[in-house]
Amino acid sequence: VAAGMTGMISGSSIANVVTTGTFTIPLMKRVGYSPVKAGAIECAAGVNGQLMPPVMGAAAFLIAEYVGISYAEVVKHAFLPALLTYGSLFYIVDIEAMKLGLKGLQGPRRRTLAQSALRTVMAICGFIVLSGLVYYGIGWIKDVFGSAAKWIVAAAIAVAYVGLVAHRARHPDLPQDDPEKALVEVPDFGATARTGLHFLLPVIVLIWCLMVEQLSPGLSALWGTATLMLLVVTQRPLTAFFRGRAGLAVEARAGVADLVEGLGAAARNMTAVGIATATAGIIVGTVLLTGIGLVMTEVVEFVSGGNLTVILLLTAVICIVLGMGMPTTASYVVVATLMAPVIVNLAAQGGLVVPLVAVHMFVFYFGLMADVTPPVGLAAYAAAAISGADPVKTGFQGFRYEIRTGLLPFIFIFNNGLLMIDIHGPVQLVLVIVSAALAMMAFVAATQGWFLVRNRWYETAGLLLACFMLFRPGFWLDLIAEPYVERPADRIIAEADATPAGHALRVRFETMDAAGDTVEKLVRLDLGDGATGVDRLRSAGIELDTSGGDVMVTNVRLGSQAAKYGIAPGDTVLSIATPVDRPAAQWFMLPAVAILGGIFLLQRTRRRIQHRVVPSLA
Repeated sequence: VAAGMTGMISGSSIANVVTTGTFTIPLMKRVGYSPVKAGAIECAAGVNGQLMPPVMGAAAFLIAEYVGISYAEVVKHAFLPALLTYGSLFYIVDIEAMKLGLKGLQGPRRRTLAQSALRTVMAICGFIVLSGLVYYGIGWIKDVFGSAAKWIVAAAIAVAYVGLVAHRARHPDLPQDDPEKALVEVPDFGATARTGLHFLLPVIVLIWCLMVEQLSPGLSALWGTATLMLLVVTQRPLTAFFRGRAGLAVEARAGVADLVEGLGAAARNMTAVGIATATAGIIVGTVLLTGIGLVMTEVVEFVSGGNLTVILLLTAVICIVLGMGMPTTASYVVVATLMAPVIVNLAAQGGLVVPLVAVHMFVFYFGLMADVTPPVGLAAYAAAAISGADPVKTGFQGFRYEIRTGLLPFIFIFNNGLLMIDIHGPVQLVLVIVSAALAMMAFVAATQGWFLVRNRWYETAGLLLACFMLFRPGFWLDLIAEPYVERPADRIIAEADATPAGHALRVRFETMDAAGDTVEKLVRLDLGDGATGVDRLRSAGIELDTSGGDVMVTNVRLGSQAAKYGIAPGDTVLSIATPVDRPAAQWFMLPAVAILGGIFLLQRTRRRIQHRVVPSLA
């Protein structure tokens, strides 16, 4: 959780590991995890933190720019995969605890299971309600007070800050923890939280600047950082004032010293980020000036033989190599420039319709995997330096944990529902979330060799089969019935007119590749608002001439979806692919659930037998 929260605002998985690992790794070692596994868990969590919206290591803003969609849409598409990666990491930690025979720590107050569940649900509901009140309340202030809203919000934040510090001052500071002692009790959450609630205020300032004032990311970060600097300088003297202590000047000097120390640490961290970003700029400039990106496409196409699965595997390996040693932002810029066009072009030529955001999320994920992949894996080296374990062993263990993260990009290339694409209605949304969670749980249990107890070989095979059926239910249905039927090109205006706004139209074009050869591409055009089919196609960035025998492209808007797919004026529309009326693919999830249920019953029986045998032997 700490790595996820820090990763939301951190621009580097290495910095994420160093920031949170300094206290999470010793804590894991104190409760019984080995140094290698403690470092590997933190390494995996640090890398996954860069996948967590809303910031995603600043890559979210770049993805919006590259793909040509809004920042809010990027957050929506990235949310479910990020949630799956963290949920599965929790499961991995639980499996490792079961293997080691570790038990949960006793809290300061004993609660029943029902009380704990109710407390968790209330906390989640409270967070959702608070988020809604903050967002809509701030929006209401902006609508009513206009340009004066920022001053009103600033005053409200100042009052909230003083009130939170006053609340903190009424309670004693927490005692210094001894990191060498075994951890036997969970610290009280309320006592811990009240000491730092005021540090949430800079996050509110950041959200205000980004979402309401709609300032640039850099300017928003500046105001958020300025707020944080003010808090660091003033919290010590303000706390002393509310406690009635003398020596406010001494506390103020201590606050300034904290600020100077923080600025120095930030500068040291940014040195590596700045150098890597500058290096990425050199690589990007070289790619643009020399045309090596075109060669990369040809190389991947030649080696893969046109097989899309091999194309994706080769692209994943190249992205890992290109992302080695780079922070999140620089890694994404490099892989998006070099490898995203490879998947876009070859998938379109192979007849697979892949949304642009899915392609960019694919290369983004594997660019990040470089931080946990031996032998470079800088996040593993950072975690090993804290845990005292061997960095290579930590890297291999972390990579084993991260296999599940490497699975997701392949899945959402073929199953766009994981990115919240083409989901219409709450029932379909619930099905996608539940099936994805079960599939990820099955995959983790298979790769870790443990579900309720240690797996047998046929149980591991069954878990992998269930995972595939849940993640890709349409695979089996596609073998029985084709998902789309080709219709004549002259129906494109009528089909666009019949397609609701916000839905997609799949169009097959005849165009030219970079080498000047004529190729066919099946692309996805997301239609916007418009009174007619012509207007909706224009919102997707394309204008057509249907007066002649062929349907010709007359204009492609710069930066539009059509332009990013490589469609250009003069290309010809060959056909439109429309969905076929066939049974829902979700029916194929039922056998997968049955397989999971059968394995669960088998292992539960074995666990009961083991629990009966062990006491009798004792």
